[in-house]
Amino acid sequence: MEIPSFLHHIVLGNELLDYVVAAFILLLGAVLNRLLSRLVSKILYRLTKRYAAGVTEQELHDLLIHPLGTLLFLATLYLAFSVLRYPLPPLAVKGVEPWHKVVLLGVFHLGVIGTVVWVITRLVDFALLVVQRRAELTATPSARRLDNQFLPFAKDLLKVFIVLIGVLVMMGKVFSVDVTALIGGLGIGGLAVAFAAKESLENLLASFTIFLDEPFAVGDLVTAGNVSGTVEKIGFRSTRLRTAEKSYLTVPNKNMIDKPLDNLSLRTSRRVGFTLIFDHKTNSQQLQAIILEAVEAIKDHPLVTQDVQMKFNNITPSGKEVTVQYFVETTSYDEYLDTKEDLNYRIVQVVEHQGGTFASVSTPVAVPTE
Repeated sequence: MEIPSFLHHIVLGNELLDYVVAAFILLLGAVLNRLLSRLVSKILYRLTKRYAAGVTEQELHDLLIHPLGTLLFLATLYLAFSVLRYPLPPLAVKGVEPWHKVVLLGVFHLGVIGTVVWVITRLVDFALLVVQRRAELTATPSARRLDNQFLPFAKDLLKVFIVLIGVLVMMGKVFSVDVTALIGGLGIGGLAVAFAAKESLENLLASFTIFLDEPFAVGDLVTAGNVSGTVEKIGFRSTRLRTAEKSYLTVPNKNMIDKPLDNLSLRTSRRVGFTLIFDHKTNSQQLQAIILEAVEAIKDHPLVTQDVQMKFNNITPSGKEVTVQYFVETTSYDEYLDTKEDLNYRIVQVVEHQGGTFASVSTPVAVPTE
């Protein structure tokens, strides 16, 4: 089949036929991109299926579809441009690559190295997801608690290391930097200053302290300074908290260990304390009966410890004050509130049963002592 003569017309140093071939390669790559990405992820899953218990092929595909697609697009772009000749500028020196070709190749190499780093970090995500799922199937609760704390930290640390290696490769390949000499000149202290900076290094060291000392773990309710919330993630730089208002707070790890930290989830019980004020019409026999019956009612609750105190504490112009204190054996705040509400109803029923009356509405009914 004879090629039409107009396709041999020269435009910017290339025949029109060359542009047609390049466009065809780009079109073919766009059509096959998703299919090839799916095929590569399927092959990788088949190779790792023996060890990937609990992780589906779709999860691996979702992790790799975008980085693999980008890598295949760059490969297609390279093939398409390889059929074209770069037009030489009028003042070009023979044997010297034109500057625009050098720039394009540099950008291409940056894109390929960056995308390969992206693929590797997604494979790290997949590997740690496999470890997490296997731990959920076999590990004890304490081991799962440790995994929930360690795995996100390890994942972030591995990603930082991989990205650092990628940056060094870019510097050596694209910018012709002598990486070996650079590392030798910087030394360990120089690398810390160059890549971490003082505050980042402090947060990194704090993350190791958190991991080794375990003052808290993922899922714990903590208060550090004026910040309070449930720990959702412990990273190498910061800790993520979910507050009672459902806000998502990012707290530097340094702040988590520098300030007094109260791990509310490690409490064996929660204290309830308040003051009841009875009207002066409530006589001593009624008051004594109310205290005895209310103490028994509180002790009968399955979540309350036996250390219950209810004392006739003071006499004021407002009325007769009785302090109440007991402890609820639970780490759940919702369960604590439910127990407190239930016992408040029981106390009111006891007062009504004994014929006692609270102070009038013109005076405070209860004074918190917590």
